[in-house]
Amino acid sequence: MKLAYLDCMSGISGDMTLGALLDLGVDLTVLQDGIDSLGLPSCQFQVEEVKRHGFRATNLTVQHEPEHAHRHLHHITDMIESSRLTAKQKQLANDIFLILAQAEAKVHGSTIEKVHFHEVGAVDSIADIVGAAIGFDLLEVDRVECSPVPTGSGFIEIAHGRVSVPAPATAELLKGIPLAPSEVQAELTTPTGA
Repeated sequence: MKLAYLDCMSGISGDMTLGALLDLGVDLTVLQDGIDSLGLPSCQFQVEEVKRHGFRATNLTVQHEPEHAHRHLHHITDMIESSRLTAKQKQLANDIFLILAQAEAKVHGSTIEKVHFHEVGAVDSIADIVGAAIGFDLLEVDRVECSPVPTGSGFIEIAHGRVSVPAPATAELLKGIPLAPSEVQAELTTPTGA
């Protein structure tokens, strides 16, 4: 069994996960090809090597045209099912989105069919999640574990207004997960990372 261990000392986001997967050997061209097959508008991965506190890392950002789409779960699963991803990649991406939909439905008092994704349904979040599914599959990872997760503190603005950190969906996703203390006044862990 192949295990991936995520050291989340600074939190976790979709971009951070993809940067780590690239550092582990995932081919950026293969990752981009999988994302291109989703039909997202001009979605491109931009990658650069950075140094943070004396350590090298891969920084990945998702570049795309602005959009104002609010997608439901079925829109995203249709996109995934119509793509050129492998069956295993499709299954993992769909599983992640189902977990996100369940968390969003719970915090909004809705159902997974009715909940619509704002931030998590945006192009960059879809690319992060599907990209992670591709990357974990390409690396043949069977299990993912992580260190205790710092969430940060303070407040952020989301589509529903000002909320405390961790955002409600992030807090729901992290139930039962060991958390690390953090005094940082920022969102260190995003829903896509969680």
